[in-house]
Amino acid sequence: MKTNTNSYTIIYSVVLVVVVALMLASVYQALKPQQDANVMLDTQKQILYALNQDRDMTNEEAAKLWQNLVEADDMIDANGNVVEAGKQGGTEAGFQHLNSAEAKDGKLVVFRCKVDGETKYVIPVYGNGLWGPISGFIAVNGDKTTVFGAYFNHEGETAGLGAEIKDSKKWQDLFKELFANGDRDHVALSVEKKVTDPKTQVDCVTGATITSNGVADMLKAEKGGLQPYVKFFNAK
Repeated sequence: MKTNTNSYTIIYSVVLVVVVALMLASVYQALKPQQDANVMLDTQKQILYALNQDRDMTNEEAAKLWQNLVEADDMIDANGNVVEAGKQGGTEAGFQHLNSAEAKDGKLVVFRCKVDGETKYVIPVYGNGLWGPISGFIAVNGDKTTVFGAYFNHEGETAGLGAEIKDSKKWQDLFKELFANGDRDHVALSVEKKVTDPKTQVDCVTGATITSNGVADMLKAEKGGLQPYVKFFNAK
């Protein structure tokens, strides 16, 4: 074939694109297991952070803590009943349900944990901030009323402003109680511009009103928030 013809140029380009595409697909498939493992490890760390574990932990320390602290990742229904029991250290299926779409579809995950011999329940929550989705984990004490710890994640926020929901443990430690005035049917935990009840309300992050509102909406959301877990919190 003559190399100075249009047909040669077109064929050469097509072959080159196909070869490159196959190479990229092969690399993606080869790296995907490691990528999935990294994503799972990052999620495990976030849950451990909500359980007030050291945020400077190594990957090896995180893996060991995870196996020691997490008793199971149970799937529950809207009535708080376990429909699929997890296992020690969690299951791959449990992590597959850890996303906003699954939560809004009614697939509720609870991580049952033991910290210093005391039962804790870690609940995933999802919402929207100024620059994109936000997510978090709320660790609830065995009484299913008080908050043991919290961790929020929002990659797209401005450092020192909206990113404080992720970076400031001092701010995350302000979350105390789920309910107010004996009303256990509605989650009262929130983020407010003006705090009137320090037990259930947290002062919004200065300069990040939209993100703070996103956290408030996320906590009380009927789908993706804490509200779908109310019957679980009320179960004995």
